[in-house]
Amino acid sequence: MARSMKVACVVLAMCMLVAPMAEAAFQCGAVTADLAPCLAYLTGGPGPSPPCCAGVKKLLAAAPTVPDRRAACNCLKSTAGAISNLNANNAAALPGKCGVNIPYKISTSTNCNTINF
Repeated sequence: MARSMKVACVVLAMCMLVAPMAEAAFQCGAVTADLAPCLAYLTGGPGPSPPCCAGVKKLLAAAPTVPDRRAACNCLKSTAGAISNLNANNAAALPGKCGVNIPYKISTSTNCNTINF
């Protein structure tokens, strides 16, 4: 119960941090909601779980245009930065582990403005 409350608080905090960064029709709050099931994996736990991968795939489908993809990249970068104990290797590996191909690493150092979408 305490762990799920902590996860809920982290997700809520991430939503408040990245929501103002929304661009085009893409909403950063959707990133944190879709990736909430990935939190255990992103902090070094096992996984990713099927609900996590479903969220990653949903996120990819929600960004059909170049502005949406750029916004998604920036949201992922910000969300990664909001996770205090982020396992950078797991974050970078997440799309591949879920069978999703994106042209950048999920990382706090990704420059979303230089990626060719």
